[in-house]
Amino acid sequence: LLSYLSFLCRYFRWWYKKTRIEKKSAFIDLLCAVPLQQIYGCPLGGIGGGTITRGWRGEFCRWQLNPGIYHYETVIADQFTVCLRCKGQTVYQQVLSVERPSTLQGWNWGYCGHYAFYHALYPRAWMVYELPGQNVVLTCRQVSPVIPHDYKDSSLPVGVFIWEVENGRDEDVDVSIMFSLQNGTGTKEDRSGGHWNEPFSFEKEGERVAGVLLHHCTRVNPFTLAISAREKAGTGVTHLTAFNPAGSGREVWQDLLQDGRLDSPAGKSSPTEKGEVTAAAVCASCRVPAQGHRTLELALAWDMPCVHFGSKEKLHLRRYTRFFGSRGDAAPALSHHALTRYEDWERKIEAWQKPILENSQLPSWYKSALFNELYFVTDGGTIWVELSPDCCAEDLQGPAGAGLSHLLPVLREYGRFAYLEGQEYRMYNTYDVHFYASFALVMLWPKLQISLQYDIAITVVNEDVQSRQYLMCGQTAQVKLKNVVPHDIGDPGDEPWQRVNAYLMHDTADWKDLNLKFVLQVYRDYYLTHDSLYLRDMWPVCQAVMESELKFDTDNDGLIENGGFADQTYDAWVVNGASAYCGGLWLAAVCMMCKMAEVLGDAEIQQKYTDILSKGKEAFERMLWNGKYYNYDSSGSDTSSSIMSDQCAGQWFLGACGLDQGEFEVFPKSHVVSALKTIFEKNVMSFAGGTMGAVNGMRPDGVPDTSSVQSNEVWIGVVYALAATMIQEGLVEEGFHTAEGCYRTVWERLGMAFQTPEAYREKKVYRSLAYMRPLSIWSMQLALERRAGQAPAPAQPPQVPIHP
Repeated sequence: LLSYLSFLCRYFRWWYKKTRIEKKSAFIDLLCAVPLQQIYGCPLGGIGGGTITRGWRGEFCRWQLNPGIYHYETVIADQFTVCLRCKGQTVYQQVLSVERPSTLQGWNWGYCGHYAFYHALYPRAWMVYELPGQNVVLTCRQVSPVIPHDYKDSSLPVGVFIWEVENGRDEDVDVSIMFSLQNGTGTKEDRSGGHWNEPFSFEKEGERVAGVLLHHCTRVNPFTLAISAREKAGTGVTHLTAFNPAGSGREVWQDLLQDGRLDSPAGKSSPTEKGEVTAAAVCASCRVPAQGHRTLELALAWDMPCVHFGSKEKLHLRRYTRFFGSRGDAAPALSHHALTRYEDWERKIEAWQKPILENSQLPSWYKSALFNELYFVTDGGTIWVELSPDCCAEDLQGPAGAGLSHLLPVLREYGRFAYLEGQEYRMYNTYDVHFYASFALVMLWPKLQISLQYDIAITVVNEDVQSRQYLMCGQTAQVKLKNVVPHDIGDPGDEPWQRVNAYLMHDTADWKDLNLKFVLQVYRDYYLTHDSLYLRDMWPVCQAVMESELKFDTDNDGLIENGGFADQTYDAWVVNGASAYCGGLWLAAVCMMCKMAEVLGDAEIQQKYTDILSKGKEAFERMLWNGKYYNYDSSGSDTSSSIMSDQCAGQWFLGACGLDQGEFEVFPKSHVVSALKTIFEKNVMSFAGGTMGAVNGMRPDGVPDTSSVQSNEVWIGVVYALAATMIQEGLVEEGFHTAEGCYRTVWERLGMAFQTPEAYREKKVYRSLAYMRPLSIWSMQLALERRAGQAPAPAQPPQVPIHP
């Protein structure tokens, strides 16, 4: 209790200085958690260019344009409005929103939610409006360019809205869709003055789009928003350059009401005065024949090409600037590209998703979870930047020099990628968590995973000799040691990549899992991609981190020991001595060192780690196996016999790489299956009636382990990994049941769609909304594909000579 109180005092002093004196955000804010809003739907935008989230009621309500910085504001002026006209008269005009706001009261609000339906299958969403009394149905299909194995269009900051209009009447109807948007994101910056709008049109290859540009002229990271529509035969596009979204909006409403079109004034608007806010609108109109069908296509694009992080030290160019330039004038071209290419995007998205969606062996909830959890790849504060053209290998590798021969070509071709641990946990590429989430990247955008791994490898061989106090223990230590994998690559409020390890809770140089997770990912990446050059580059780094890890084997029995504190990803759950989690990861990493050495023809290293593996396997079984499962640790404490849901994490990675049988079997198959069955019986079925997934820790008597704040939590990403392990081992039904509990709890019972948290407890307590780890669900898909014989064939040794 005293140590906990000491931590709280240290944390509060640090928090007060950071947030109240320095006026910066805390990397983890324990005092001001983001409140739960059960409103979110599918985000807009590709990877690394910022995101704008729409709610399931159609509102624009979560904004991440500045990298890693979120604003949770519903901007009421950002709406779609429909106007129906018959025989030259407006018969229906309605904002497609259930809201009744205090502003824009000259508009017709309060659409009846009974006549609207929402569906999402990321990166697409559908909103269906059955216009009451009109015999007209509108379906808005929302599309973002998130396409596996695509490294161009997937980077674009755009979203497209395809409005399908079905006219059930026996007469023609003129239909207009107006898209209105405020200049800004709903923050005080909207009123800072100097913002202005202008109409635009852009024609290329016979295709023309038109709309309005909203220039948001902030001192740091200025940007332009663009609303637009596609002009084509039978479709007219009109606009309103500027209106006051804080007023009644009557002039806008009457303009549309009069003839179903907007006035389309020429010229730009005046810059806003301080305290003033502005908005714009674009309108697409067409005639829909009786019992007929027509389509209207609108788009939202945003162009913030050059970004500073919080320190403002370096200017970074986003990935999409490689294709659309960095001058800040790309919004028209982006809009045109989106409106003329979205059909191709949809074909590719459907080709990717269709085999899974049409597989009758897979439950519906799984299909929803698998694709919708991918929202975090774009909406995880994600940033994807170009390498500076004048950057050389020495600049990247630092004074130590990593000897990574293909570092520069990889980063030059694919850029640098980073995403937050969570929207509330502001650290980029948190590595102990990325270990779980990385399956989504390596399966869908493998070059981003490889780029990320190169960035981690750079930091491994370098050190940061500055010292600082760590909040949990109060001790002072070096920020980053050499030959140790970092916890993260930095805080968006500082300068990521340049200053790593934003995490201040523990000194992670003594964590037991980070180095191992690097080695495990290197071989897994090689196994799935067959990238021999990558493996050869990473091999010396793997040797360095494993050599560093060997110091934790204090008794030379081939098995590392934990240090009696929370020295791994469960950073509030103390572990002492040999442990199922870290010991299992260690043996899996040793096994993969043997396999990599075999592939590379390095007989000496292969023999070294073969000997360690032989000793370590015996020690692991002797010290931790109790006849049914592996004990939490070997300390003999009151909770050392707890059943940990994540005890087979090492086996999970071995199975994903085809190293779980024959000569490479590390853990006896019968022990693994027994442990998984025990976890299913105790951690799953004996917890919350088997309806909430697997609790992290369970006592043998079927009572959750309450020895720490994390042992009686459910971690959704860990549960998905556990389910994948069960599937790998033939416990398919148990795996699906285990994972289903998490999906039903998060997406249905708790209303946390598109903000899956790190953790929850049985009594509806949750922690850290919108978190990285649940992307591990893609390891379930890999396990299913492997069982069906669809997984990539393993690379055959000895492909890659160790010496070029």
